[in-house]
Amino acid sequence: MTTAVPMMARIGIDVGGTFTDLVAAVPERGLVVHHKEPSTPADPSRAVADGLAAILAQADLRPEEIGGITHGTTIGLNAIIQRRGARIALVVTEGYRDILEIGRSRMPSSFDLYAGKEEPLVPRDRIIEISARLSPGGVPVSSPDAAELDRVAARLRATGADAAAVLVLHGYTDPAFEEDVAAGLRDRLPELPLMASATVWPEVREYERALVACLNAYIQPLMRDYFGRLESRVRALGVPAPIFISASNGGSMSLRSAAERPIETVLSGPAAGVAAAARLGMGAIVTFDMGGTSSDIAVTVNGSPELATHTTVGGLPLIVPVVAVSAIGAGGGSVVWVDGQSVLKVGPESAGAEPGPVAYGRGGDRPAVTDCYLVTGMIDPATFLGGRMRLDADAAAKSLTDIATRLSGHVDTRLGAGAGPGAGLSAEDGAAGAAHRAAAGALRVATAGMATELQKIMAQRGLDPRRFTLVPFGGAGPTHAAMLAEEVGITHIVVPPTAATFCALGAAGADLRRDFARSLRRRLDPASAARLSGVLAELSDQAQAWLTEQSAAGAGFTAVRSGRGFGARLSHSADMRYAGQAYELRVALDPARLDVEAISEAFHAEHERLYGFRDQHAPIELGTARLGVVGPVAELPSATVPPGTGTPAPHGRRQVLLAGAWHAADVHLRSALGVGDAFDGPAIVEQDDTTVVVPPGWSGNVDGTGNLHLRRSRKG
Repeated sequence: MTTAVPMMARIGIDVGGTFTDLVAAVPERGLVVHHKEPSTPADPSRAVADGLAAILAQADLRPEEIGGITHGTTIGLNAIIQRRGARIALVVTEGYRDILEIGRSRMPSSFDLYAGKEEPLVPRDRIIEISARLSPGGVPVSSPDAAELDRVAARLRATGADAAAVLVLHGYTDPAFEEDVAAGLRDRLPELPLMASATVWPEVREYERALVACLNAYIQPLMRDYFGRLESRVRALGVPAPIFISASNGGSMSLRSAAERPIETVLSGPAAGVAAAARLGMGAIVTFDMGGTSSDIAVTVNGSPELATHTTVGGLPLIVPVVAVSAIGAGGGSVVWVDGQSVLKVGPESAGAEPGPVAYGRGGDRPAVTDCYLVTGMIDPATFLGGRMRLDADAAAKSLTDIATRLSGHVDTRLGAGAGPGAGLSAEDGAAGAAHRAAAGALRVATAGMATELQKIMAQRGLDPRRFTLVPFGGAGPTHAAMLAEEVGITHIVVPPTAATFCALGAAGADLRRDFARSLRRRLDPASAARLSGVLAELSDQAQAWLTEQSAAGAGFTAVRSGRGFGARLSHSADMRYAGQAYELRVALDPARLDVEAISEAFHAEHERLYGFRDQHAPIELGTARLGVVGPVAELPSATVPPGTGTPAPHGRRQVLLAGAWHAADVHLRSALGVGDAFDGPAIVEQDDTTVVVPPGWSGNVDGTGNLHLRRSRKG
């Protein structure tokens, strides 16, 4: 039996470098409202508060009607990339003081003899040795006594660190041992935030585990300070709802959990968008999140976001599970420039929100991708952000003319015929022609960079882009989507109704989720199979306790509970390999069948699926046991879209530079398109927070939930 609980509104927030996006979902009214607020980099919580006030008014909501707020942020990520985190110290087992210096002893680039290593996150003078050590089997080899703890605590105090981490050799085998060492130091230094590495992430490989703990300590003071300001501003608006933070695995966690483990939130923004796209039910998709600073690309094959357990953040390896996203420095705010060899470049530097692209009129003097959209007619200066922010087209054109001048005649003018009716673009004279050529060239450069990254991802996995659907979102994603699709051979694009604020929508609908792990490093036999079963049971208990804590923090956040209870979904797996192999495979396991035969068959089957063979006689090694827990929240309401006429009348028409030529493109308003409406390109679809470009040779139609489908019917 299902018991209804009052359906309260949910707010999703995604803080980007240029705009802060907000979505309000009101299930009882079937309403989804979105809003974009210019970001305030000096204090991102100010833009959040301003945007929250605006969306409450827009959705006609009282503060007490909000059931929960889920917030994604890149503050931790930016702090790591820019190296502006806390002053931290590291306590390590004797003999391992150089662990961060040595790392994996690998060159940053095999082809660049001048490439320098990343600076260690913790300088050597703030790394302190302690006589604490475990054997590979988890047996204590040495334990610190009170005098040793006093000595280390005094050294820690002398470093002046804001936070610290503890790493004991083989600490993953017995996290409680390492936690006892950390607790002894906390007793002596109660004012110092200090966390054990195995408590953060108990996985084998000391260097990577040390980095996870150090990165967590590095951003923890900054994130706690931000979360405190965020909560104060939200409460000042009279909103009593619990605040959740988006996680890098596509889920969410309570504010308290995020403050304790901020490392799990560093890639939260892109992950929320990928998770939302997977819920569209489009099968094999490529998500393309193009914001103001960067473009994030992810591939989803089986309808669920794919998690990676190894990624790189700011040049440093990170081993916690994250939604597999690849980022390139090409967004709407990416700067267009000319290098010393007169080569046109786009990014990775971004104009950001302040001063922003030249067209923003905030003092920016270097053109960005947004200026190129404006000069080519793809976006209308009078309707940007629904008319709330008028753009300066003349200033954008002048800045791009300067780029053309610096290119000194190197701009490729072979852009096709049609500067206007009957005129060739290459024949355009003066400043206008130069600006058009520079803008078109810059967009081609940006597209090539995106396509190269996507094709590399696809080639590494043996996938054909032509079999995938492209789902663009972010403020610039729908504008650039067809250009990218043409470049890589994708023929189907799906633009969601709230594409520009899609990551915020993903945050609003994010399930509670966390991943747990424990490394085993044993040959598979009856004893290790029993150990695996016991570890997974321990992790399951931890997961259930965590989910109970999260649910208590967000009472009323979920809208429907079944008579059997609001059950969690648990997924069990283990990393395994044939003895002697260099890499492990993630193998899903049935918790009801954890005997040697069942575990072996699961691994053999997965190895055969990926590589085409199995070796029944080779020993199998168990690596890391993994468990994921998901606490589902109520479904968000779908957009309500009225029936269309079938052939919508265009709102207007304007000249747009598409596919190397000027075209008279029909302009449609997204708000006026109904279910079943269809039209052919060249066309522009405008909504108040983004613009969809439909090139020649493409057609568009609206499905029953308001998604706009673009299909390539022929080569334009």
